[in-house]
Amino acid sequence: MNAAIVTRFAPSPTGALHPGNARTALFSFLMARHAGGRFILRVEDTDRERGSDDFVAAQLQDLAWLGLDWDAGPDRDDGRGPYRQSVRSAIYAGLFERLERENHAYPCYCTPAELDIARKTQLAAGEPPRYPGTCRALDAAARAARVAAGRKPGLRFAIPGPELIRFDDLVRGPQAVESATLGDFLVRRADGGAMFFFCNAVDDSLMGVTQVLRGDDHLSNTPRQLLVLRALGLTAPRYGHLPLLLDASGAPQSKRRGSITVGELRQRGYFASAVGNYLLRLGHHGAPDDWIEPADFARHFHADRLGRAPAHFDPAQLDRWQREAVRRLDGDGAVNWLAPVFPPDWPHALRRAVAGLLQGNVLLPADAREWIAVLSGELPPLAPEARNAIVEAGPAFFDAALASFAEAGADLRALADRLKARTGRKGASLYMPLRFALTGRHDGPELAALLAAIPAALVRDRLAGAARTHGD
Repeated sequence: MNAAIVTRFAPSPTGALHPGNARTALFSFLMARHAGGRFILRVEDTDRERGSDDFVAAQLQDLAWLGLDWDAGPDRDDGRGPYRQSVRSAIYAGLFERLERENHAYPCYCTPAELDIARKTQLAAGEPPRYPGTCRALDAAARAARVAAGRKPGLRFAIPGPELIRFDDLVRGPQAVESATLGDFLVRRADGGAMFFFCNAVDDSLMGVTQVLRGDDHLSNTPRQLLVLRALGLTAPRYGHLPLLLDASGAPQSKRRGSITVGELRQRGYFASAVGNYLLRLGHHGAPDDWIEPADFARHFHADRLGRAPAHFDPAQLDRWQREAVRRLDGDGAVNWLAPVFPPDWPHALRRAVAGLLQGNVLLPADAREWIAVLSGELPPLAPEARNAIVEAGPAFFDAALASFAEAGADLRALADRLKARTGRKGASLYMPLRFALTGRHDGPELAALLAAIPAALVRDRLAGAARTHGD
């Protein structure tokens, strides 16, 4: 194992994991595993108002379901933790003290209203808004006066002299930002809480992270984080910024916008292997078009083939990989997958037979419910297409079908030969009315297999019912 390569995924527990998050986690995991390195999981839970332990538990469950086995995290410390930011405040406090002591940061007493006025003034003058440096040169007396007035200071990082901040992005290549465009920025709020990008940067360094993949909405944080890490004498990871994963409307995937979550995919019966096969190809061009077993994902992942253009989450493409996963199930696997929708009193032999019958015709377990009704229950009301075909065939056809079934039983070929002799019908004009009468549907498993699986009494009842069907 090349332990020098360490990647991470650092979710905030303020919502459920959606496919955009999951893709970032998967790519980070595969980058580490491809190099024989380590993958760690850190929970960025400093926003206690919006976060919850329930979200933490759900996210860990989703990541484990996807097969992303972390080497260190909130449930397994390697000596570099703790891996929840909410319990790292003492670490941040020591770093803030150091920044201030070494003149890399200073207390800022500006109120939100004052900052808003400064921002509007700059915009009115055609200048980009940035902190004007109001508190940077305050002497001890001026600071004391503000404290006496009841103002609680934040801590603002002091941008050093003008320089070009350069970094080589794993996805976007060489980048350069003028430090003068940043303005002095807060690293600690007035309430004492650390700013997100500060915790994020120092934790990466303290935890030994060497490569970071994250959404390109964090690209603007990178120059600030590099300055902070340099001031603290900490090693910076190499950052890579992925274009955000977009939904069908072209907007970034987001739970607040109603994007489907990983938990919902799991509950619907999607396979982790299908989700992984799809995510592996979203904005990554290193994988072949054929099915890849999850154990081989890392071998087919290449960080230098990550795309710079946004990728769109297409449910139809996910379904393509789900169908392939279903096709690959063995008998017991299909039974276990469909178990939630099988009648509880069905014996294993029946479950296995029905699972084998339906396996090539359902995408998700919920799709099997209609077919279970076809095999053992009451058919839903006939669609117009089905009713019209049954009415057109007429009562005599179904009387003949009943007689043929009495002679041939569940042998469809023998039944069809007798029915053809009695009615003169053949091909679709024979099989489609029969299929509609027995299943109510024109699609699905082969009629021969369905006829053998439907109880004989139910076959007779449905054929007799079709004989009594009349047009409107």
